[in-house]
This record gives sequence, C-alpha cells and structure tokens, in this order.
Amino acid sequence: MRNRRGLIFFLCCALFLALGLCSEASEPARAYSLPPKTKSLMLQENCTYVITIETACTKGADTSNHVSLRFGDAKSNDVLVRHLNSKHVRWVDPLQPQVLDDVPRKPFQACIIDQFQVTGQCVESPICYLYLKMTGNDDWRPGFAQVQVLEGSHLSSEYFYIRRYLPRNVWHGSDLCDSEVTPFGIKFTRKVFANKFAKP
Repeated sequence: MRNRRGLIFFLCCALFLALGLCSEASEPARAYSLPPKTKSLMLQENCTYVITIETACTKGADTSNHVSLRFGDAKSNDVLVRHLNSKHVRWVDPLQPQVLDDVPRKPFQACIIDQFQVTGQCVESPICYLYLKMTGNDDWRPGFAQVQVLEGSHLSSEYFYIRRYLPRNVWHGSDLCDSEVTPFGIKFTRKVFANKFAKP
C-alpha cells in the first residue's frame, strides 16, 4: 500500500514537471534587445563627445606639445583625434562643474581642467579605454581624463587616472575593456587600432 502511494506521488510530480516544461517550450523565444537609446545611437553615423582632461599641479606639468587622443568601447569602435589642442572649448573650475572662461586659451596649463569637443563614430557600449599621445619636446603630466557622450550618458566613460609624465611619441593610457584576473595579476588583451579619425 505504501509503495503504491509512493508510486502515485512520484507519477504526479513527474506529470507536473512535464507540464511545466511543455508550457515553457511553447512560449515564443524572447530575443535580447538593446536599450532604445543604444539602438538609436547605432543608427547614427557620428556622435559628439566632450573630453575633460586635468593637468596636474606639479612644476613642469604643463605643455605646449601636440596631443592626440584615442578612445573607444569593447566592440572595437575606435575614435581617433589627431590634434586635440585645436578642439579646445574652455577651462573648467576644478572644484565645481562651471565654466571659468569661454575665451579661447592655451590648453594643458598646470592646475587647469580643459574641455574639448569632437565628433566621431558612435560607440555601442560604454567607453572603456583611453590613450593619449604627446608629440614635441615638452613634458606633460595629466591628472585624469574622462569622455562624455552627449547623445547617451550611459555610454560615457569612468575617470581614467594617469598621474604621471607621459612618454613622448607613444600611446599611453588605460584599457579596462578586456581584462582577466589571473594568479599572476590582471591580464589585458592587446588592442589593435584601425585608422579611424574624428571629424573636426
């Protein structure tokens, strides 16, 4: 008698389980969809980026050298700005996010935060790498850099902290896109850049 009740209980459980699986299989598959803002950005050819760069306050941190910049996302959307100096928009108060001066001034002065505006291809995911390249004879010590996407703030970057004198004529920066923690430290995937340029 007990065996018969146990068998009935087992068959009922199996029946309910089978019915549950059948109902899940009969539902139409839900396709993953991107957020509406990201979809609309993918349809655009170009986006507007506001780049904020701080120059450190140490002696000799400022520069008059040409500075180039490149940044992008994990999906290989790369924006290259050859002469960042010419895209200078304004100085910004380091303590409050307000404009100090709209008159064109020389960028990359010590203890100053500069903003630049460029147009380039749209990114599809948050900006996760940024590199700077300095060409010339001066030294330059940037403090931090950040890129904001005007068409979608969810794609803007975090702050990239540099805080060192940049080597000349080489790309130097941070890549937080493809990293993997290993027993020997954090391993980064080597990034290969295509020739893509931001529009003036």
